[in-house]
Amino acid sequence: MTRYQDDFYEAVNGEWAKTAVIPADKPRTGGFSDLADEIEELMLTTTDQWLEGKDVPDDPILANFVKLHRMTADYDKREEVGVAPVLPLIEEYKALGSFTEFANKIADYEMAGKPNLFPFGVAPDFMNAQLNVLWAEAPSIILPDTTYYEEGNEKGQELLATWRKSEEELLAKFGFLAEEIKDYLDKILELDAKLAKYVLSREESSEYVKLYHPYKWEDFTKLAPELPLDAIFKQILGQVPDQVIVPEERFWTDFAADYYSEKNWELIKADLIVSAATSFNSYLTDEIRVLSGAYGRALSGTPQAMDKRKAAYYLAQGAYSQALGLWYAGEKFSPEAKADVEAKVATMIDVYKSRLETADWLAPATREKAITKLNVITPHIGYPEKLPETYAKKVIDENLSLVENAQNLAKISIAHSWSKWNQPVDRSEWHMPANMVNAYYDPQQNQIVFPAAILQAPFYSLEQSSSANYGGIGAVIAHEISHAFDTNGASFDEHGSLNDWWTEEDYAAFKERTDKVVDQFDGLDSYGAKVNGKLTVSENVADLGGVACALEAAEREADFSARDYFINFATIWRMKARDEFMQMMASVDVHAPGKWRTNVTITNFEEFHKEFDVKEGDGMWRAPEDRVIIW
Repeated sequence: MTRYQDDFYEAVNGEWAKTAVIPADKPRTGGFSDLADEIEELMLTTTDQWLEGKDVPDDPILANFVKLHRMTADYDKREEVGVAPVLPLIEEYKALGSFTEFANKIADYEMAGKPNLFPFGVAPDFMNAQLNVLWAEAPSIILPDTTYYEEGNEKGQELLATWRKSEEELLAKFGFLAEEIKDYLDKILELDAKLAKYVLSREESSEYVKLYHPYKWEDFTKLAPELPLDAIFKQILGQVPDQVIVPEERFWTDFAADYYSEKNWELIKADLIVSAATSFNSYLTDEIRVLSGAYGRALSGTPQAMDKRKAAYYLAQGAYSQALGLWYAGEKFSPEAKADVEAKVATMIDVYKSRLETADWLAPATREKAITKLNVITPHIGYPEKLPETYAKKVIDENLSLVENAQNLAKISIAHSWSKWNQPVDRSEWHMPANMVNAYYDPQQNQIVFPAAILQAPFYSLEQSSSANYGGIGAVIAHEISHAFDTNGASFDEHGSLNDWWTEEDYAAFKERTDKVVDQFDGLDSYGAKVNGKLTVSENVADLGGVACALEAAEREADFSARDYFINFATIWRMKARDEFMQMMASVDVHAPGKWRTNVTITNFEEFHKEFDVKEGDGMWRAPEDRVIIW
C-alpha cells in the first residue's frame, strides 16, 4: 500500500487505477473523463428518444437538431449516396490551372466553407479587448508540433508514415488512381516539411505576449505579393482593413511569399485536391468515417473508432452544442446549486483579494492594480443567458442532402465569424456548452466560466464536506481566477487589454517565482516523454494559486478538514491514459499530467506536510526553502 507521504497521488488513486478501464474509443479515463462519459450516455439516450419522436422539447432549434441527427444517423442512406457528394468538389479543384486562378477564388471558397489555405480570422485585439480585429495565423502542419520534425525524432517519422498509409487507403475510396495518390501525397509531405520550419511550436505559441505583432495593411500585403489580399478582403469584409495582427510572424515574414506563389502551385494544388476529397469524411459512408480517423487514433493510441450511434450524435450536435447545453442545464443544474457555486466564487474572490493585499513582495501600486483587476472579473455560472444569434438561422431542409445541409450550416457560422470584424466584442458569448466538463478564464474578457457539467461530484456536491468541495470545485474556481495572474494573464489589464501594469522590480520578483515553478515540473516523466516546464508554466502557476486560495477559503469553514481538502484535490486529477496519448500531450498540452498537478503542487504547502506528517526523506517532502507560493 502506497503511503501518502511517499506518493500522494498514487495513495489516493492507486486502487481506483487498478480497476479503471479506458473505453476502447477513448484515449483516457478519470476525474473529468468519467463525468464526461456519464453525460455522453445521458445525451445519447435522450437524443435517441427524440429520434423516435418521444419527449422532444418544444423548441424550434432543438427540432432542427433532431432533423439533422436523423440524417446523420441514416447510415443506409449515407451508404447509398457514397462519395458522390464530394466528386464535383474534387473536379472543381482538379480543374484549377494556376495559383492566380485559385487566388482569385479564395474569397468565394472561404465564404462557402471550401478548402482555401487561407489562415485568417477575427478575434479581439490584444491592445483593445473591446474590439474584434483581423488576425493572420499560418496554415496547419500534419504532426502535432514542430518538435516532431526535428532531426532524429523517430516518432515523427513513424507518425508521418501512419498518416500517409491512412490517406492512401482513404483516397482510393474516391476513385483516385495509385499513381495520382502517390504524386499528391509526395507533394503534400514536401510542402508540410517546408511549412514546419516556419510555424510556431506549441511552446512558442503558449506565450501570449509574444504573439502580438500588428502590421499596417499596406506593409502586410507586401509579405505575400502574389496573394490579392485587397480584393479578397473587399469581398469578405466589404472593405480593405487598415491593419492585421500577426501571431505567426515568422511564417509571414520568411515564407509566405514563397508559399503563396505560382512556383509553389503544384504543391498547393495537391493539398487542395486532397482536402476537397476529405473535407466531408464524417458525413459520408461509415467506412470512410472510420478510415479518416485512423491517424488521429494512432496519435492517441486509441484502438477503436467510436461507434455509429455516437458518431451520428456528435456530428449533429456540433452545430447545436450550446442549445443542447442549455437543455442539459435546465434538466440537471438546480437553482440551489447555482446559488451555492455563485457564493463560492464570491468567497474565492474575497480570499484572493485578502491574499493580494498581504503579498508583501509586491509594491502597493502593483497590488492595487491587481485588486482592481480582480474586482471586475466576471463569473458565468452554469449556462449562458442566451444562444448566439446564428442558432435561429440553422434551419435544416429535409429536401436537401446531408452534405448540402452541412455546407449551409458552415456558411452560416463562417458569415457570422466574419461579421464580427470591427465590431464590439460580445462578452455574453460562451466558448463551450453547458454540458461540457470543463472551465476557463478568458484573459481578454477578464471573465471566468463554469459550465453546469463540471459542477457535480467529485468536483462539487451538496453531499460532500465543504473542505472536499473546496479541494474540488473550489480549487478549480480559484485556478481559473489565478489565470488572471499567471504568466500570460499577468500581462493583461482589468479590461482584458495588453498593458504592462507592473513595476520592473515586481515583475522581476514574479518571474523569479514562476521560473522556480518551471524548474519544479521541467523534465518530469510523462509516460516515457518529458514534461516541458515552460510549456506548462501558466497552468502550473494557476494550480498553485488555486490550491492556495481554495485552501484558505476552506479554512474559514467551521468543519475544515485539510485531509478532505487535499484528498479530493488528488481525486479530481485522477487519470488513466494510453502511453501514446500522454507522450503526445507532453509536446502539445499546456497542462502537466494529473499526477504532477497533484504531487508537485501540494508539496509547496506547509498545511499538506503537517496534515500527512511528511518528513525529510519521504517522497513528498519539499524543503521549506524550495517551496513556492506566488498568490
